[in-house]
Amino acid sequence: MFVPPPKGFLRRAATTRSPQTGIFSSGAEVPGVRRDHLLEMAPSLKTVGTVIGVLSAASSVIALTNGVGKLPVMGYNAWNAFACNVNETLIVQTAQYMKEYGLLDVGYNHVNLDDCWAMKNRTSTGEVVSDTTRFPSMNNLTDQLHALGFYAGIYSDSGWFTCAGYPGSFMHEEQDALTFQSWGFDFLKYDNCAIPFDDVIREGMVGKYQRMSDALAIVAEKTGTTFVFSLCQWGWSQVWLWGASLSHSWRIDGDIGPYWTSIASIINSASFITQATNYYGRNDLDMLEIGNGNFTYDEAKTHFTTWALVKAPLLIGTNLASLTSEMLSILKNTEIIAINQDPVYGTSISPFRWGINADWTYNATFPAQYWSGPSENGTVIMLINTLDEPADMFFNLTESPWIRAGRQYAVRDLWTHTNNGTAVRNFTAVGVAPHGVAALLLQDAGNEPAGIMPPCAGEALSQCTAENGTSYANS
Repeated sequence: MFVPPPKGFLRRAATTRSPQTGIFSSGAEVPGVRRDHLLEMAPSLKTVGTVIGVLSAASSVIALTNGVGKLPVMGYNAWNAFACNVNETLIVQTAQYMKEYGLLDVGYNHVNLDDCWAMKNRTSTGEVVSDTTRFPSMNNLTDQLHALGFYAGIYSDSGWFTCAGYPGSFMHEEQDALTFQSWGFDFLKYDNCAIPFDDVIREGMVGKYQRMSDALAIVAEKTGTTFVFSLCQWGWSQVWLWGASLSHSWRIDGDIGPYWTSIASIINSASFITQATNYYGRNDLDMLEIGNGNFTYDEAKTHFTTWALVKAPLLIGTNLASLTSEMLSILKNTEIIAINQDPVYGTSISPFRWGINADWTYNATFPAQYWSGPSENGTVIMLINTLDEPADMFFNLTESPWIRAGRQYAVRDLWTHTNNGTAVRNFTAVGVAPHGVAALLLQDAGNEPAGIMPPCAGEALSQCTAENGTSYANS
Protein backbone atom coordinates (compact mmCIF):
# COMPACT_ATOMS: atom_id res chain seq x y z
CA MET A 1 0.00 0.00 0.00
CA PHE A 2 1.31 3.45 -0.94
CA VAL A 3 1.80 5.74 2.06
CA PRO A 4 2.32 9.47 1.49
CA PRO A 5 5.19 11.18 3.33
CA PRO A 6 4.38 13.17 6.47
CA LYS A 7 2.26 16.22 5.79
CA GLY A 8 4.44 19.15 4.79
CA PHE A 9 7.38 17.09 3.54
CA LEU A 10 9.06 18.82 0.57
CA ARG A 11 12.48 19.60 -0.92
CA ARG A 12 13.61 21.67 -3.86
CA ALA A 13 16.83 22.84 -5.48
CA ALA A 14 17.73 26.51 -5.31
CA THR A 15 17.92 28.23 -8.68
CA THR A 16 19.98 31.09 -10.06
CA ARG A 17 19.48 33.11 -13.23
CA SER A 18 22.30 33.73 -15.67
CA PRO A 19 22.52 37.44 -16.58
CA GLN A 20 23.90 36.43 -19.98
CA THR A 21 21.28 33.87 -21.03
CA GLY A 22 18.36 34.43 -18.67
CA ILE A 23 18.22 30.65 -18.09
CA PHE A 24 17.76 29.33 -14.57
CA SER A 25 19.90 26.49 -13.24
CA SER A 26 19.66 24.51 -10.04
CA GLY A 27 22.23 24.64 -7.31
CA ALA A 28 22.45 23.33 -3.76
CA GLU A 29 19.48 21.40 -2.42
CA VAL A 30 16.89 23.43 -0.59
CA PRO A 31 13.21 22.58 0.07
CA GLY A 32 10.58 23.21 -2.86
CA VAL A 33 6.99 22.61 -4.72
CA ARG A 34 4.48 21.77 -7.84
CA ARG A 35 1.23 22.55 -10.26
CA ASP A 36 -1.03 22.79 -13.79
CA HIS A 37 -4.56 24.07 -15.71
CA LEU A 38 -6.69 25.62 -18.70
CA LEU A 39 -8.13 28.54 -20.87
CA GLU A 40 -6.35 30.04 -23.91
CA MET A 41 -4.68 28.28 -26.81
CA ALA A 42 -0.91 28.57 -26.70
CA PRO A 43 1.13 29.63 -29.72
CA SER A 44 2.41 26.46 -31.37
CA LEU A 45 5.55 25.63 -33.31
CA LYS A 46 4.84 26.66 -36.89
CA THR A 47 7.93 25.98 -38.93
CA VAL A 48 10.48 23.24 -39.29
CA GLY A 49 13.21 25.82 -38.79
CA THR A 50 11.84 26.79 -35.40
CA VAL A 51 11.53 23.15 -34.39
CA ILE A 52 15.07 22.17 -35.33
CA GLY A 53 16.43 25.32 -33.74
CA VAL A 54 15.09 24.48 -30.28
CA LEU A 55 15.60 20.72 -30.12
CA SER A 56 19.22 20.64 -29.01
CA ALA A 57 18.57 23.20 -26.28
CA ALA A 58 15.47 21.42 -25.06
CA SER A 59 17.42 18.75 -23.21
CA SER A 60 20.18 20.97 -21.83
CA VAL A 61 18.32 22.71 -18.98
CA ILE A 62 19.43 21.61 -15.52
CA ALA A 63 16.50 19.84 -13.89
CA LEU A 64 14.93 20.75 -10.57
CA THR A 65 16.15 17.70 -8.66
CA ASN A 66 14.70 18.43 -5.24
CA GLY A 67 13.68 14.97 -4.08
CA VAL A 68 10.14 14.93 -5.52
CA GLY A 69 8.69 14.63 -9.00
CA LYS A 70 11.28 12.24 -10.44
CA LEU A 71 8.60 10.25 -12.25
CA PRO A 72 5.43 11.55 -13.93
CA VAL A 73 2.58 12.22 -11.52
CA MET A 74 -0.34 9.83 -11.77
CA GLY A 75 -3.67 10.64 -10.21
CA TYR A 76 -6.89 12.61 -10.61
CA ASN A 77 -7.85 16.21 -11.34
CA ALA A 78 -11.47 17.29 -11.00
CA TRP A 79 -11.63 20.01 -13.69
CA ASN A 80 -12.47 18.12 -16.89
CA ALA A 81 -15.41 16.36 -15.24
CA PHE A 82 -16.76 18.92 -12.80
CA ALA A 83 -15.20 22.35 -13.51
CA CYS A 84 -16.32 24.59 -10.61
CA ASN A 85 -18.97 22.16 -9.33
CA VAL A 86 -16.77 20.64 -6.63
CA ASN A 87 -16.87 20.22 -2.88
CA GLU A 88 -15.16 18.21 -0.17
CA THR A 89 -17.67 15.35 -0.34
CA LEU A 90 -17.19 14.92 -4.09
CA ILE A 91 -13.39 14.93 -3.84
CA VAL A 92 -13.34 12.36 -1.03
CA GLN A 93 -15.88 10.18 -2.86
CA THR A 94 -13.68 10.33 -5.97
CA ALA A 95 -10.68 9.21 -3.92
CA GLN A 96 -12.73 6.31 -2.58
CA TYR A 97 -13.65 5.31 -6.13
CA MET A 98 -9.95 5.43 -7.01
CA LYS A 99 -9.27 2.86 -4.31
CA GLU A 100 -12.33 0.75 -5.06
CA TYR A 101 -11.51 0.52 -8.78
CA GLY A 102 -7.89 -0.44 -8.14
CA LEU A 103 -6.50 2.79 -9.59
CA LEU A 104 -4.43 3.55 -6.49
CA ASP A 105 -2.96 0.06 -6.68
CA VAL A 106 -1.60 0.65 -10.21
CA GLY A 107 -0.06 4.03 -9.36
CA TYR A 108 -2.68 6.79 -9.45
CA ASN A 109 -1.76 8.28 -6.08
CA HIS A 110 -2.65 11.97 -6.39
CA VAL A 111 -6.06 13.60 -5.98
CA ASN A 112 -5.89 17.24 -7.06
CA LEU A 113 -8.24 20.17 -6.77
CA ASP A 114 -8.41 22.62 -9.66
CA ASP A 115 -10.00 26.09 -9.79
CA CYS A 116 -12.96 27.42 -7.74
CA TRP A 117 -12.11 26.09 -4.29
CA ALA A 118 -11.65 29.57 -2.71
CA MET A 119 -13.74 32.47 -1.53
CA LYS A 120 -13.79 35.41 -3.95
CA ASN A 121 -11.95 37.75 -1.58
CA ARG A 122 -8.89 37.53 0.62
CA THR A 123 -8.97 38.40 4.33
CA SER A 124 -7.95 41.83 5.62
CA THR A 125 -4.43 40.42 6.12
CA GLY A 126 -4.24 39.05 2.59
CA GLU A 127 -4.90 35.39 3.35
CA VAL A 128 -6.60 33.25 0.71
CA VAL A 129 -9.57 31.40 2.23
CA SER A 130 -11.27 28.21 1.12
CA ASP A 131 -14.98 28.33 0.33
CA THR A 132 -16.65 28.09 3.72
CA THR A 133 -19.55 26.00 2.38
CA ARG A 134 -17.92 23.69 -0.13
CA PHE A 135 -14.51 23.30 1.54
CA PRO A 136 -15.04 24.22 5.21
CA SER A 137 -11.73 22.68 6.29
CA MET A 138 -8.88 22.06 3.90
CA ASN A 139 -6.99 20.27 6.66
CA ASN A 140 -9.87 17.87 7.06
CA LEU A 141 -9.86 17.24 3.30
CA THR A 142 -6.13 16.56 3.06
CA ASP A 143 -6.24 14.40 6.21
CA GLN A 144 -8.88 12.22 4.57
CA LEU A 145 -6.96 11.97 1.28
CA HIS A 146 -3.73 11.10 3.06
CA ALA A 147 -5.52 8.50 5.18
CA LEU A 148 -6.80 6.87 1.99
CA GLY A 149 -3.23 6.71 0.64
CA PHE A 150 -3.19 9.72 -1.68
CA TYR A 151 -1.19 12.89 -2.07
CA ALA A 152 -3.31 16.04 -2.15
CA GLY A 153 -3.01 18.72 -4.82
CA ILE A 154 -4.21 22.32 -5.01
CA TYR A 155 -4.45 25.00 -7.69
CA SER A 156 -3.59 28.67 -7.99
CA ASP A 157 -2.63 31.23 -10.63
CA SER A 158 0.41 33.39 -11.36
CA GLY A 159 -1.79 36.43 -12.07
CA TRP A 160 -4.21 38.64 -10.16
CA PHE A 161 -7.02 36.07 -10.51
CA THR A 162 -7.48 32.45 -11.44
CA CYS A 163 -9.08 31.57 -14.76
CA ALA A 164 -12.48 31.35 -13.05
CA GLY A 165 -12.05 34.68 -11.25
CA TYR A 166 -10.89 33.59 -7.79
CA PRO A 167 -7.83 35.14 -6.08
CA GLY A 168 -4.56 34.52 -7.89
CA SER A 169 -1.22 34.41 -6.13
CA PHE A 170 0.57 37.35 -7.76
CA MET A 171 2.25 39.38 -4.97
CA HIS A 172 1.06 36.75 -2.47
CA GLU A 173 3.32 33.89 -3.59
CA GLU A 174 5.05 33.12 -0.28
CA GLN A 175 1.94 33.81 1.76
CA ASP A 176 -0.13 31.42 -0.36
CA ALA A 177 2.57 28.77 -0.45
CA LEU A 178 2.72 28.81 3.35
CA THR A 179 -1.07 28.54 3.48
CA PHE A 180 -1.10 25.56 1.12
CA GLN A 181 1.60 23.90 3.20
CA SER A 182 -0.29 24.52 6.43
CA TRP A 183 -3.39 22.92 4.88
CA GLY A 184 -1.42 19.75 4.12
CA PHE A 185 -1.14 19.91 0.32
CA ASP A 186 1.70 18.21 -1.56
CA PHE A 187 1.21 19.41 -5.17
CA LEU A 188 0.60 22.82 -6.76
CA LYS A 189 -0.78 23.45 -10.25
CA TYR A 190 -0.10 27.04 -11.32
CA ASP A 191 -2.08 28.75 -14.09
CA ASN A 192 -1.55 31.71 -16.43
CA CYS A 193 -4.66 33.92 -16.32
CA ALA A 194 -5.12 37.61 -15.37
CA ILE A 195 -1.53 38.61 -16.16
CA PRO A 196 -0.49 41.94 -14.56
CA PHE A 197 0.41 44.93 -16.74
CA ASP A 198 3.99 45.03 -18.01
CA ASP A 199 4.82 48.11 -15.92
CA VAL A 200 3.64 46.24 -12.83
CA ILE A 201 5.25 42.86 -13.25
CA ARG A 202 8.32 43.87 -15.30
CA GLU A 203 9.03 40.20 -15.95
CA GLY A 204 8.62 37.80 -18.83
CA MET A 205 6.98 34.40 -18.56
CA VAL A 206 10.03 32.85 -16.91
CA GLY A 207 10.23 35.46 -14.20
CA LYS A 208 6.49 35.33 -13.54
CA TYR A 209 6.69 31.62 -12.72
CA GLN A 210 10.04 31.95 -10.95
CA ARG A 211 8.26 34.02 -8.27
CA MET A 212 6.27 31.02 -7.04
CA SER A 213 9.14 28.60 -7.56
CA ASP A 214 11.26 30.80 -5.27
CA ALA A 215 8.41 31.08 -2.76
CA LEU A 216 8.10 27.32 -2.61
CA ALA A 217 11.82 27.05 -1.96
CA ILE A 218 11.48 29.46 0.95
CA VAL A 219 8.55 27.51 2.33
CA ALA A 220 10.54 24.31 2.03
CA GLU A 221 13.39 25.87 3.98
CA LYS A 222 11.02 27.08 6.68
CA THR A 223 8.83 23.97 6.97
CA GLY A 224 10.59 21.02 5.34
CA THR A 225 7.69 20.59 2.91
CA THR A 226 8.50 20.16 -0.81
CA PHE A 227 5.72 20.44 -3.36
CA VAL A 228 5.56 18.96 -6.79
CA PHE A 229 5.22 22.09 -8.96
CA SER A 230 3.26 21.95 -12.22
CA LEU A 231 3.23 24.89 -14.63
CA CYS A 232 0.08 25.54 -16.65
CA GLN A 233 1.02 28.32 -19.06
CA TRP A 234 -0.19 26.64 -22.25
CA GLY A 235 3.18 26.28 -23.97
CA TRP A 236 3.93 29.99 -24.14
CA SER A 237 7.50 31.31 -24.35
CA GLN A 238 9.02 27.94 -25.34
CA VAL A 239 8.52 26.57 -21.85
CA TRP A 240 10.17 23.28 -22.83
CA LEU A 241 13.49 25.18 -22.87
CA TRP A 242 13.30 26.42 -19.28
CA GLY A 243 10.47 24.67 -17.45
CA ALA A 244 12.71 22.00 -15.92
CA SER A 245 14.77 24.60 -14.09
CA LEU A 246 11.90 25.61 -11.83
CA SER A 247 9.16 22.96 -12.03
CA HIS A 248 8.45 19.27 -12.51
CA SER A 249 6.09 19.57 -15.49
CA TRP A 250 4.86 22.20 -17.91
CA ARG A 251 1.90 22.36 -20.25
CA ILE A 252 2.97 22.50 -23.90
CA ASP A 253 -0.29 23.51 -25.59
CA GLY A 254 -3.79 24.88 -25.10
CA ASP A 255 -6.50 23.06 -23.21
CA ILE A 256 -7.39 19.54 -24.22
CA GLY A 257 -10.88 18.66 -25.45
CA PRO A 258 -12.80 15.34 -25.38
CA TYR A 259 -12.54 14.72 -29.12
CA TRP A 260 -10.04 13.21 -31.55
CA THR A 261 -8.97 16.45 -33.27
CA SER A 262 -7.73 17.81 -29.94
CA ILE A 263 -5.76 14.64 -29.23
CA ALA A 264 -4.16 14.68 -32.70
CA SER A 265 -3.22 18.35 -32.37
CA ILE A 266 -1.53 17.85 -29.00
CA ILE A 267 0.37 14.80 -30.29
CA ASN A 268 1.58 16.97 -33.16
CA SER A 269 2.85 19.65 -30.78
CA ALA A 270 4.60 17.09 -28.59
CA SER A 271 6.35 15.40 -31.52
CA PHE A 272 8.82 18.27 -31.97
CA ILE A 273 9.94 18.75 -28.36
CA THR A 274 10.29 15.25 -26.90
CA GLN A 275 13.91 15.87 -25.87
CA ALA A 276 12.74 18.25 -23.13
CA THR A 277 11.39 15.36 -21.03
CA ASN A 278 13.46 13.43 -18.52
CA TYR A 279 13.48 12.58 -14.83
CA TYR A 280 12.28 15.46 -12.60
CA GLY A 281 10.92 17.54 -15.50
CA ARG A 282 8.60 16.74 -18.41
CA ASN A 283 6.25 17.99 -21.07
CA ASP A 284 2.63 17.97 -19.84
CA LEU A 285 0.08 17.18 -22.57
CA ASP A 286 -2.83 18.14 -20.24
CA MET A 287 -5.23 16.03 -18.22
CA LEU A 288 -6.68 12.83 -19.63
CA GLU A 289 -10.11 12.95 -21.29
CA ILE A 290 -10.69 9.18 -21.18
CA GLY A 291 -14.28 8.62 -20.11
CA ASN A 292 -15.41 11.98 -21.55
CA GLY A 293 -16.82 12.88 -24.95
CA ASN A 294 -17.43 10.34 -27.70
CA PHE A 295 -14.03 8.72 -28.15
CA THR A 296 -14.02 5.32 -29.77
CA TYR A 297 -12.28 2.63 -27.78
CA ASP A 298 -9.32 2.84 -30.16
CA GLU A 299 -9.09 6.62 -29.94
CA ALA A 300 -9.05 6.38 -26.15
CA LYS A 301 -6.28 3.78 -26.34
CA THR A 302 -4.23 6.07 -28.59
CA HIS A 303 -4.79 9.00 -26.23
CA PHE A 304 -3.65 7.02 -23.19
CA THR A 305 -0.76 5.29 -24.95
CA THR A 306 0.72 8.53 -26.26
CA TRP A 307 0.43 10.39 -22.96
CA ALA A 308 2.00 7.46 -21.10
CA LEU A 309 4.86 6.73 -23.49
CA VAL A 310 5.96 10.34 -23.87
CA LYS A 311 6.21 10.30 -20.03
CA ALA A 312 3.56 12.98 -19.49
CA PRO A 313 1.65 13.21 -16.19
CA LEU A 314 -1.37 10.88 -16.17
CA LEU A 315 -4.22 12.71 -14.44
CA ILE A 316 -7.65 11.14 -14.85
CA GLY A 317 -10.33 13.77 -15.48
CA THR A 318 -13.69 12.04 -15.68
CA ASN A 319 -16.61 11.27 -13.39
CA LEU A 320 -15.53 7.93 -11.97
CA ALA A 321 -19.08 7.13 -10.86
CA SER A 322 -20.07 6.68 -14.50
CA LEU A 323 -16.81 5.34 -15.96
CA THR A 324 -17.34 2.26 -18.13
CA SER A 325 -15.38 -0.93 -17.54
CA GLU A 326 -13.94 -0.56 -21.05
CA MET A 327 -12.47 2.86 -20.30
CA LEU A 328 -11.32 1.74 -16.85
CA SER A 329 -9.41 -1.12 -18.46
CA ILE A 330 -7.50 1.41 -20.58
CA LEU A 331 -6.50 3.44 -17.53
CA LYS A 332 -5.33 0.27 -15.74
CA ASN A 333 -3.07 -1.16 -18.48
CA THR A 334 -0.09 -1.91 -16.29
CA GLU A 335 2.22 -2.71 -19.21
CA ILE A 336 1.70 0.79 -20.60
CA ILE A 337 1.93 2.36 -17.13
CA ALA A 338 5.25 0.57 -16.56
CA ILE A 339 6.78 2.51 -19.47
CA ASN A 340 5.48 5.81 -18.06
CA GLN A 341 6.96 5.00 -14.65
CA ASP A 342 10.21 3.42 -15.95
CA PRO A 343 12.88 3.52 -13.21
CA VAL A 344 15.77 3.29 -15.69
CA TYR A 345 14.81 5.64 -18.56
CA GLY A 346 13.11 8.96 -17.90
CA THR A 347 13.07 10.08 -21.52
CA SER A 348 10.13 10.29 -23.89
CA ILE A 349 9.66 8.18 -26.98
CA SER A 350 10.24 10.22 -30.16
CA PRO A 351 9.17 9.98 -33.81
CA PHE A 352 11.53 8.13 -36.15
CA ARG A 353 9.25 8.63 -39.17
CA TRP A 354 6.29 10.93 -39.68
CA GLY A 355 4.54 8.55 -42.09
CA ILE A 356 1.84 10.23 -44.15
CA ASN A 357 3.77 13.48 -44.16
CA ALA A 358 7.44 14.15 -44.83
CA ASP A 359 9.52 14.06 -41.65
CA TRP A 360 9.33 17.23 -39.51
CA THR A 361 6.01 18.27 -41.04
CA TYR A 362 3.79 20.31 -38.72
CA ASN A 363 0.28 18.92 -39.20
CA ALA A 364 -2.28 19.03 -36.41
CA THR A 365 -4.60 16.63 -38.23
CA PHE A 366 -2.04 14.00 -39.24
CA PRO A 367 0.77 14.03 -36.64
CA ALA A 368 3.84 11.79 -36.59
CA GLN A 369 2.92 8.11 -36.77
CA TYR A 370 6.09 6.06 -36.04
CA TRP A 371 7.72 6.49 -32.60
CA SER A 372 10.29 4.65 -30.50
CA GLY A 373 12.39 4.89 -27.37
CA PRO A 374 14.43 2.86 -24.89
CA SER A 375 12.94 1.29 -21.78
CA GLU A 376 14.07 -0.87 -18.89
CA ASN A 377 12.93 -4.02 -20.71
CA GLY A 378 13.51 -3.27 -24.38
CA THR A 379 12.73 -0.87 -27.21
CA VAL A 380 9.25 0.66 -27.15
CA ILE A 381 7.51 1.17 -30.51
CA MET A 382 4.32 3.20 -30.94
CA LEU A 383 2.47 3.26 -34.27
CA ILE A 384 -0.48 5.68 -34.65
CA ASN A 385 -2.95 5.32 -37.49
CA THR A 386 -4.11 8.90 -38.07
CA LEU A 387 -6.37 7.87 -40.96
CA ASP A 388 -10.14 7.38 -40.82
CA GLU A 389 -9.80 3.78 -42.07
CA PRO A 390 -7.78 0.72 -40.96
CA ALA A 391 -4.16 0.61 -42.09
CA ASP A 392 -1.22 -1.81 -42.15
CA MET A 393 1.80 -0.07 -40.66
CA PHE A 394 5.24 -1.26 -41.80
CA PHE A 395 8.66 -0.21 -40.57
CA ASN A 396 12.25 -1.40 -40.82
CA LEU A 397 13.55 -2.20 -37.36
CA THR A 398 16.69 -0.10 -37.70
CA GLU A 399 14.64 3.00 -38.46
CA SER A 400 14.51 3.19 -34.66
CA PRO A 401 17.90 4.33 -33.29
CA TRP A 402 17.44 1.95 -30.35
CA ILE A 403 17.52 -1.22 -32.48
CA ARG A 404 20.77 -3.07 -33.17
CA ALA A 405 21.57 -4.08 -36.76
CA GLY A 406 22.00 -7.78 -37.38
CA ARG A 407 19.76 -8.80 -34.48
CA GLN A 408 16.25 -10.23 -34.31
CA TYR A 409 13.65 -9.09 -31.81
CA ALA A 410 10.86 -10.75 -29.85
CA VAL A 411 7.65 -8.74 -30.19
CA ARG A 412 5.38 -8.09 -27.22
CA ASP A 413 2.01 -6.39 -27.82
CA LEU A 414 1.31 -4.09 -24.85
CA TRP A 415 -2.45 -3.99 -25.50
CA THR A 416 -3.27 -7.62 -26.31
CA HIS A 417 -0.67 -8.68 -23.71
CA THR A 418 0.60 -11.38 -26.07
CA ASN A 419 4.00 -12.42 -27.43
CA ASN A 420 3.75 -12.13 -31.20
CA GLY A 421 6.76 -14.00 -32.54
CA THR A 422 10.10 -12.66 -33.71
CA ALA A 423 10.77 -9.73 -36.05
CA VAL A 424 13.72 -9.90 -38.43
CA ARG A 425 14.68 -6.69 -40.24
CA ASN A 426 11.12 -5.33 -40.33
CA PHE A 427 7.66 -5.57 -38.81
CA THR A 428 4.11 -4.89 -39.98
CA ALA A 429 1.25 -4.10 -37.62
CA VAL A 430 -1.72 -5.40 -39.57
CA GLY A 431 -5.06 -3.63 -39.59
CA VAL A 432 -4.43 -0.87 -37.06
CA ALA A 433 -7.86 0.65 -36.38
CA PRO A 434 -8.82 4.18 -37.50
CA HIS A 435 -7.21 6.62 -35.06
CA GLY A 436 -5.89 3.51 -33.33
CA VAL A 437 -2.49 2.53 -31.99
CA ALA A 438 -0.07 -0.38 -31.83
CA ALA A 439 2.18 -0.36 -28.77
CA LEU A 440 5.00 -2.88 -28.93
CA LEU A 441 7.96 -3.88 -26.80
CA LEU A 442 10.85 -5.30 -28.83
CA GLN A 443 13.33 -7.41 -26.89
CA ASP A 444 16.66 -8.57 -28.31
CA ALA A 445 16.43 -12.27 -29.25
CA GLY A 446 19.93 -12.83 -30.58
CA ASN A 447 21.58 -12.69 -33.99
CA GLU A 448 19.36 -12.67 -37.05
CA PRO A 449 19.54 -15.81 -39.28
CA ALA A 450 22.66 -16.07 -41.41
CA GLY A 451 22.69 -15.32 -45.13
CA ILE A 452 20.03 -12.61 -45.28
CA MET A 453 20.51 -10.32 -48.28
CA PRO A 454 21.28 -7.54 -48.68
CA PRO A 455 23.90 -7.69 -45.92
CA CYS A 456 22.92 -4.24 -44.55
CA ALA A 457 19.50 -2.95 -43.56
CA GLY A 458 17.96 0.49 -43.54
CA GLU A 459 19.98 3.64 -44.11
CA ALA A 460 23.23 1.68 -43.85
CA LEU A 461 22.46 0.06 -47.21
CA SER A 462 23.54 3.22 -49.04
CA GLN A 463 27.08 2.68 -47.69
CA CYS A 464 27.05 -1.12 -47.31
CA THR A 465 30.61 -2.32 -48.00
CA ALA A 466 32.54 -5.58 -47.57
CA GLU A 467 35.97 -5.64 -45.91
CA ASN A 468 37.57 -6.12 -49.35
CA GLY A 469 35.89 -2.97 -50.67
CA THR A 470 33.01 -4.57 -52.54
CA SER A 471 30.00 -2.29 -52.34
CA TYR A 472 26.52 -3.64 -51.76
CA ALA A 473 25.03 -0.16 -51.81
CA ASN A 474 21.39 -0.24 -52.90
CA SER A 475 21.69 -3.91 -53.91
